Amino acid sequence: MADGVNRFLGDTPLRIVVKLLILSVALGFVMSVLGLYPDDILRAVRDFIVNLWETGFEALGRVGDYLLLGAVIVIPVFILIRILSYRR
Repeated sequence: MADGVNRFLGDTPLRIVVKLLILSVALGFVMSVLGLYPDDILRAVRDFIVNLWETGFEALGRVGDYLLLGAVIVIPVFILIRILSYRR
């Protein structure tokens, strides 16, 4: 069973814990220097999701407009290319 755990983790559990602790301290120091804190990150993620939810439905409504606007150019060009390549 120990071989399975070591194979899954990629090393012994103790070495993995030590590596994760060192990495956590280093990353925590860098984030502190940059002024990033967990509550700020969580708040930003929450605000992003709320913004996406509020504006998402408006964006979906605009997709239809964009589709029609693009189709006005794409469909005639496609037909013209097919007609010109059919003659060859």
